[in-house]
Amino acid sequence: MFYNKKKYSREEYISLKIKSPTITKSNDEETINLAKECKLQHIAIIMDGNRRWAKQKNLPSVAGHNQGVVALKNTVRAMKDFKIQNLTVYAFSTENWKRSPKEVEFLMFLLGETLKNETQELHENDVRIRIIGDTQKLSPSLQEIIKKSEEKTANNKSLNLQIAINYGGRAEIVNAIKQIAKDIASNKISSDDISEDLVSKYLYTNYIPDPDLIIRTGGEYRISNYLLWQIAYSEFYITKMLWPDFDKEALRLAISDFAKRNRRFGKD
Repeated sequence: MFYNKKKYSREEYISLKIKSPTITKSNDEETINLAKECKLQHIAIIMDGNRRWAKQKNLPSVAGHNQGVVALKNTVRAMKDFKIQNLTVYAFSTENWKRSPKEVEFLMFLLGETLKNETQELHENDVRIRIIGDTQKLSPSLQEIIKKSEEKTANNKSLNLQIAINYGGRAEIVNAIKQIAKDIASNKISSDDISEDLVSKYLYTNYIPDPDLIIRTGGEYRISNYLLWQIAYSEFYITKMLWPDFDKEALRLAISDFAKRNRRFGKD
């Protein structure tokens, strides 16, 4: 699939955008303290429900995807406010290529436009952008946009934002196995070196801790091939709220719920 700006004009793209709702301010300090006390370092989100949201409002699916971008912007700001350093979001899976060509093409277009339009503001707010997944299957023009966004924000430290594009958890593990086998063959490592820690170093997320909390919007109870290795000890929070409606208060509720969990990691 291709990043095709001619197919969707900028006017159509902007006209389908929907303003985010007003967010009621509450005590950020309380949430900051909760996150610190429960050592919440990394939140990963399965952003589900864009198309259902649009259907409920008798809008085209692209309107739901556009509003999903607004929800992501709100969530990034909230993560910064709550001083949580790592956010990983599931934007496009390896299975999503099975959707209609028109929808896939628009999603690729939306990704490119969003990165071009938002990278500067993210950079100014000290957010580092990383795209995780098999980006080699994306169009050259989209790969170039991704490269520029990653390079521009490479030294930022306040928030690591990972956007999973053409990502699958099984594919990530297979890729890691191939790289390990290649390094064994070239004598960089030996088979005796293989451990859980070593495997983790070959994953896309090798520079950040594993997710503490997985949030899934849209009410579905499944993992959907997301971060299969990394979520071994993650806590799950499922909300029926559709992704375009997700905002700062929704994130606050998820964090409050997480703070009540007793994470034993196999201990009594």
